[in-house]
Amino acid sequence: MSNRLTADLASGALAEALADIAEDAARVILPYWRSGVVAETKSDDSPVTQADREAEVLILQRLAALYPEVQAVAEEAVSAEGAPETLGEWFWLIDPLDGTRGFVEGRESYTVNIALIHRDAPVAGVVTAPATQITWRSAAPGKGAFRRRFGEAWTAIQVRERPAAPIALMSHSMTDDEAERLATRHGCTQWQGTDSSLKFCLIAEGRFDAYPRTGPTSEWDTAAGQAVLEAAGGRVLAETGEPLRYGKPCHANGGFVALGG
Repeated sequence: MSNRLTADLASGALAEALADIAEDAARVILPYWRSGVVAETKSDDSPVTQADREAEVLILQRLAALYPEVQAVAEEAVSAEGAPETLGEWFWLIDPLDGTRGFVEGRESYTVNIALIHRDAPVAGVVTAPATQITWRSAAPGKGAFRRRFGEAWTAIQVRERPAAPIALMSHSMTDDEAERLATRHGCTQWQGTDSSLKFCLIAEGRFDAYPRTGPTSEWDTAAGQAVLEAAGGRVLAETGEPLRYGKPCHANGGFVALGG
């Protein structure tokens, strides 16, 4: 792997570059939001829009220009062409528009996600919420996590200590009964529903405490959020109790829980 990639990772310049790319992708997406954009249905029954496709093209072009030696695994490319047969030690996981259903319905909680994976672990990640114009990112390894509004300075974030009455975040796809049972299983007395990888970031900045997930997700749904949350002092654990890892068959995740302090 190039000296530039590893040097930029160590200095934090890589995460800064990913943030700029994700925010530019957000600017591609925003004109489609609340514009009556129509979603198509992919072979896995998930929705896709022109905004997803255009944002992914921008991200792939920009990453290839900066780090041409790093393999990219991006949601829409995988849907159209299939997943790569082999992966190197380093690869990108990209979801250009996570939360497409909510995006089409006009909700705010959709995100752009870019993560760098090294030997099955996320080592850098950026999540951008176009509707609110907020970005979260990891820093250089061991240097924490940050957030900013577009055009403003970065502010450090960290998970909070687990309070006496922890609050869970849940997918909107769950019924109230399912969500309550799952929240209770992880010691949370309250829960709130929201879409996309935003859940990882809200835990990372100390507003919530857990995000348990039993339903299927893809690796590009979780990698960037995991990188941000781990940099902020949190954890993302698979059902085995080990950290959630990447490069699995079909890039499919099993159940997991994201935790703050």
